[in-house]
Amino acid sequence: MSVKVYLTDMSDRLPPLTALRAFEAAARHMSFAQAAAELHVTPAALSYQIKSLEEHLGAPLFIRLNRAVELTEAGRALAPGTSEAFQTLSNAWRSTKRLQDNTTLNVTAGPAFTAKWMAPRLYEFARAHPDIDLRFSAALRIMDFDRDEVDVAIRFGYGPDHGLWSEPLSSEWFTPVMTPELAEQFPTPESLINAPLIFDESTSFLRPQCDWQTWFRAVGVDHNPSHGLHFSGADHAVDAALAGVGVVLGRRAMVIKDIFDGRLVAPYGVALGTKAHFRFICRLGTEQRPQIVAFRDWMLAEIAKTISVHQALTVVPVEEVASA
Repeated sequence: MSVKVYLTDMSDRLPPLTALRAFEAAARHMSFAQAAAELHVTPAALSYQIKSLEEHLGAPLFIRLNRAVELTEAGRALAPGTSEAFQTLSNAWRSTKRLQDNTTLNVTAGPAFTAKWMAPRLYEFARAHPDIDLRFSAALRIMDFDRDEVDVAIRFGYGPDHGLWSEPLSSEWFTPVMTPELAEQFPTPESLINAPLIFDESTSFLRPQCDWQTWFRAVGVDHNPSHGLHFSGADHAVDAALAGVGVVLGRRAMVIKDIFDGRLVAPYGVALGTKAHFRFICRLGTEQRPQIVAFRDWMLAEIAKTISVHQALTVVPVEEVASA
């Protein structure tokens, strides 16, 4: 019977980075062969690195079986920390490389905002900034700026955005909108009691709620509707209104261009204002990167183009209506 003797290094000196990298890959794959292929080294070279790490530690990290390996207790203790450390290094390296790139801009926003606000306007940005390679990710998931390689996020809610650079884009309100033809059939808020209503349930998290009952209360009509078309996405709710299916309590960002261009109308002049708003968010220290400045300035300029729609409305804070 052969006995392996490990000499323990009692100091806190870290082992070579290449040995730790070999261990991390082998522990993640639970295979020396797959780890070697990932690191572009031979299995013998990877095995040598792991042996040197075990000698440095003074204890085995793997149990070598015929066709597989298993982590020892020491290996199970080391694996999570090395995995996290190399992921942190990878994120830091990618972030540092992105700082040298002034031509690519990765933007994430919700699907509805992307479809109803971004998409109809992006041609103008692309024409004004042909040197910027704009890449979009439409997702409800809040993405991580480092892990997901995101430069800018457009988020809706109350904030705050701790540890990030954040700028409000515009105030947000809700008002009934419909096609001009449908507006002729329902000329007053009271007449909406008999109108086909569309419900956008994507903002049900708002407190106080900006829903149909609250809007009716703001204009002095006692009505609490629940029957109608219900959509989980704001873009689909607005598309239904554009098709003339009914009247939607439209959110500013989702309907303002359609109102400005005349495809929809907001005939009653009263909107519910909410403290929730869209924010332009990026990592601290990156807000002055040329492509981020260009994109932010373009968004603010686009918002300013439709300010006349906002000015034509009386915006009543939803908190005042809810407490009345």
